[in-house]
Amino acid sequence: QLTMSLNSSTLLNEENAQGAKRNTECLESLLQTPSSFQDNPLQQLQLASQEVLEKAKKSGRSKCPRCNSSRMFYCYTCFVPVETVPTKEIPTVKLPLKIDIIKHPNETDGKSTAVHAKLLAPDDVTIYKYPCIPEYEEKRHEIALIFPGPNSVSVKDIAFHLQKYTKKGVCASDDDCSREPLLKQAKIEPEEEKNHNEGISSSRSEGTRLKKIIFIDSTWNQTNKIITDERLQGLLQIELKTRKTCFWRHQKGKPDTYLSTIEAIYYFLVDYHQEILKESYKGQYDNLLFFFSFMYTLINDAKCCAGKE
Repeated sequence: QLTMSLNSSTLLNEENAQGAKRNTECLESLLQTPSSFQDNPLQQLQLASQEVLEKAKKSGRSKCPRCNSSRMFYCYTCFVPVETVPTKEIPTVKLPLKIDIIKHPNETDGKSTAVHAKLLAPDDVTIYKYPCIPEYEEKRHEIALIFPGPNSVSVKDIAFHLQKYTKKGVCASDDDCSREPLLKQAKIEPEEEKNHNEGISSSRSEGTRLKKIIFIDSTWNQTNKIITDERLQGLLQIELKTRKTCFWRHQKGKPDTYLSTIEAIYYFLVDYHQEILKESYKGQYDNLLFFFSFMYTLINDAKCCAGKE
């Protein structure tokens, strides 16, 4: 699921071999497809100028300013742009929540989209390599895990379900337990449950009880080792069921609603902004797909001009 790589030299050779004219025609054809929004919703994003990536693509691989490794666009081990991509020309996104990304130890660094989140929202994103992950037990009332499963709930139901953790007396410390619960809620009777969207989730103060979201960065076949870890047990699980992936490395046999890491982060935040914060979405988090959308177009352009589309 959550992997991504780009062989720049191969793609560039394909482009040159096919010629600039055909390359342009193929790309225009891709972008003008009648069902283009459904096939490529990335076209509608409000992104910062990607000219810096265009220039970097033409100049080829460059050195990481920290480890001196040869990389394209950014270093996936140091989480910084390469020398040909000035940091000041990369957009920065401020997130409404903190994000922890738990990376499988066998996940190839260069194929992961998780680094995009760290590059574009450095103040709000932390990447951990399993099994070195935090203890979440004492913060269960303000944390949710994005992962599909039989007990997963939708984004719009987050506030309603998180209150159950508060009512059960989850607290950060013994001292906290001796005081009045900070997030104590009025009891909701069964017949009132149907109105929780209006009565609970509609309140911004309710929604902002959620402080952190956890994502797992791994191929789907490797997730079991992480998702069954005792440190993640008991966390509220959220599933994104209405979005379809645009990822070029989507795994065969998996639903198209299984997203890459950066897609999952982006779509969750869009839904959270609208469903929980109850605010109009105006592209605030679109730049999280700054690298992803550029590579999507580049790769599909190369496929088109190689006669694969």
